[in-house]
This record gives sequence, structure tokens and C-alpha cells, in this order.
Amino acid sequence: MLESSEMNFEERMVSPKKTENDNEDFEVTLRPKTLSEYIGQDKIKENLSIFIEAAKKRSEPLDHVLLYGPPGLGKTTLSAIIAHEMGVNIRITSGPAIEKPGDLAALLTNLQENDVLFIDEIHRLSRSIEEVLYPALEDYALDIIIGKGPSARSLRIDLPKFTLIGATTRAGQLTSPLRDRFGVIMRLELYSVEQLSDIIMRSAVILGIACDKAGATELARRSRGTPRIANRFLKRVRDFAEVIGDGRITEDIAKIALDRLEVDSLGLDNMDKRMLNMIIKGYGGGPVGLETLASAIGEEAVTLEDVCEPYLMQLGFISRTPRGRCATALAYKHLGYEYKENADADNGQLTFE
Repeated sequence: MLESSEMNFEERMVSPKKTENDNEDFEVTLRPKTLSEYIGQDKIKENLSIFIEAAKKRSEPLDHVLLYGPPGLGKTTLSAIIAHEMGVNIRITSGPAIEKPGDLAALLTNLQENDVLFIDEIHRLSRSIEEVLYPALEDYALDIIIGKGPSARSLRIDLPKFTLIGATTRAGQLTSPLRDRFGVIMRLELYSVEQLSDIIMRSAVILGIACDKAGATELARRSRGTPRIANRFLKRVRDFAEVIGDGRITEDIAKIALDRLEVDSLGLDNMDKRMLNMIIKGYGGGPVGLETLASAIGEEAVTLEDVCEPYLMQLGFISRTPRGRCATALAYKHLGYEYKENADADNGQLTFE
């Protein structure tokens, strides 16, 4: 059995989520302030610019917006840009942070006319919180119950008109009543190598880091389509450039640095490779159940499903079948194994040797 890495999910260099090593000021510095500065997501930008302009002409708040997609693609940044383009303030919170209806009421009553309320991980709101949110989204009002028992009465508080921007990495876990109350629903897609290269070059200029185009492209190629990972690589590779180079991030320096950080040419790290190796060497290429696979490599099943699988499936390295996960010919080739397939006489399924 392969040795389990001591590095957990939160510490991975290729983690699309914020880690303990990420500097909040570092991220804020690099965030664009306007739609024109925002790189990528062109269709979303085009539509948003129209929605924002129309709302401003009518002197109305923007319709409620739901942003969903993998972590690290810029949902929080985009919400701040929307508020900036609308010329209003933004209040930022998250689903887990709103524990009681009173917490939500305090947020809503402190908003000004046309302000933006951004709720990250909105799929984690409790059902009781959602019930309070519904009339606020539709009628801009809060229904509060005062007292208990027979003497209880309902009090309606009018709210200023506002825009709710919800962000989630799991749109499927949103309840239908909540999802239906969003007028604008947008999915953020993974970025191309060219777009990530432009983001890295922009970040390098802001931070005063010497980086050539070839070096930025090499970083982008290994960033798994995610700007947060690209900017994290830029920060770390800068250290290598200053110590073992002349301070400039070139293609050679980028390759040396990321190889030492155990991130390969496609952005796979140690955990991704352990997962693929276990499927291929431990279970003959699959199929193997997710829980079994997680136990074999010493990781949580939810980590493999949420963090490793999406990117490996995007690369075409694994497939999900009713019987479990299977490694594909592309995975064998990338890891340097010989691929063979035979028809299983019993069930017609493919087996891997």
C-alpha cells in the first residue's frame, strides 16, 4: 500500500480553497475593482454589464444574483465588482456564520438603499434562516414573531431595497424555493491557460515581481484552471527565483520550483497521484468504490470527491461508473504505465491490468 502523505487538504499547493498560508491582504491587493479589469468569464461580464447598466438607468437595485462553480474562480471578487459598478456598499458574510434568524435580521436592517449583501457558501444556510430570507428577497420585508403562545403576534418590518448575491460551490444542494428567488444565475467556468497567464502577468506587475511570458505560461499550465492557485504559485515561485535565480521568474525557474513543490506538468500533486496509483496498482485500474479508495490512501472520501475527482475527470483520467471509479488510458499514459483492456466475459465490463 502507498504511504499516506502527511499533507492534508487545507495545506495543498493546488487547493482551490483558501488555506491557512494564504495572506488575506495578498488576495485583496490582487483583486480587480471593475469589470474591465476582470480577466476571463467573458459571457458573464457581458451580461452583467447590461444588467448593471439597466438597473442604474432605472435607479433600482440589481436583481438577486447566484454565482456558482468550483472554488477559487473569483465569486467573491465578482460580487465586490458588482457593488463597485453599482456604486453601493457591500456587506460580506457566509452561510455558516448566520446561526440565528436574528443574525440575518441584523444584517438586513443595517443595509442602505440598493446595497449588496454577499453570502458565501449560501447552500449551508439552515432552513429556519431561509424562511426569514424569503419575504426579504421578494417583498423587502422581515416578518418577526413577538411573544409566545396565545399572545404572540407577527410584526412586519420594511427593509431598504437591496441585492443579494449568493455564492456556492454546490448549487445542487440549494433548496428549490431559494434558488427560484434569484433572478440572475451564473456559472463560473475554469480558466484557460491564456487567461491564467494574463492574470499572472497582471499580478506580477502589481506585486513588482519580474516575470516573463514563458514563465507565466508555465505557472498557468499547472494551475488547474484556477486563479487562486495561479496567484499562490506566483508567490511561492518568486521565492525560488530570488534564491536560486536572478529574481526573474522564467520558464526554467517555474519548472524547477513547481517540480520541487511536487506539482507536475498538468497540475497534479501528490494526493492526485496517490489516488490514481491506488486505482491502477492497488485495484487493477478499477472499478473501486470511493469509500474503499479513501480508506486505502488515508484520506476522507469527501476530499477525494470534492477536490481530486473534478479535475481528474476534466482531464479524462478517471471515469465514474455504477460500480466505482476507473482509471482511463490517459491516466496510465501520464503515470508511465502500460495500458491493457480486456472484455470481461461475465458482465461485458472493461477490466484493467
